[in-house]
Amino acid sequence: MKKPYIAVLVVVVLAAAAFFYFRTPVHSPELGIEGEQNSDMFAPFPGDLPVVFEEVAYFGNVKGFLARPEAEGTYPGVVMMHEWWGLNDNIKTMAKELAKEGYAVLAVDLFEGTVATTADEARKLTSGIKPERAVQNMKAAAAYLRNIQKASKIASMGWCFGGGQSLQFSLSGETLDATVIYYGSLVTDAAKLSPLKWPVLGVFGSEDKSIPVSSVQEFKSALDSRSIVNQIEIYNGVGHGFANPSGANYAARETNDAWEKTVAFLGKYLK
Repeated sequence: MKKPYIAVLVVVVLAAAAFFYFRTPVHSPELGIEGEQNSDMFAPFPGDLPVVFEEVAYFGNVKGFLARPEAEGTYPGVVMMHEWWGLNDNIKTMAKELAKEGYAVLAVDLFEGTVATTADEARKLTSGIKPERAVQNMKAAAAYLRNIQKASKIASMGWCFGGGQSLQFSLSGETLDATVIYYGSLVTDAAKLSPLKWPVLGVFGSEDKSIPVSSVQEFKSALDSRSIVNQIEIYNGVGHGFANPSGANYAARETNDAWEKTVAFLGKYLK
């Protein structure tokens, strides 16, 4: 008579464990828009630094979001590029999270004051981007980090649309110390990658229809052919935007792992 009760108890315990496991906040490089509290997506980690943040004009009247450790001092800089939504609260949260790791992070505004709330709006904004203007914008952000924040080393970093912009910025003639690309548009012509003289971290999903694995492999081969140090991570079974908690492709454990690899990569080449 006891066996049915034991079986029921086991099921209840396993269900409770699964619930709390998948509810555990993780460090995520991309936050959702609907149904998510940004602060809930991050668990406090030992060693996280208190941060301060503010809007700063860095490119004429264009304002970006600057986050940095609260303690006085100089820190490596990161120019952070937003998704196709624009410089919204989610990317600002990511800037603050990265600042906790000991960086001065300037999240740029490539749409210069406009934030999209629908896919149609985002599509119009990205299609209207003028490449030369975008590069000037990102160069101004790097100059701000060097001249105002006194950063001696700088990396570029972005997701989706911003991932592609991170690569374009790295190919613009700007001297950087590291490049991070989360499933952004790639350049696979080895000759066009010649401006890269520093390490590259690329994060992708094996099921990504926008950035297929074949393109990622061509990108890596092109980097290797030019002896460019690179770390390419392809996560099996996940698609484009897998680091976005509000999307259907969100993968919590892969997101957490990618973020930890990103922090380690930046720590290795910027600190």
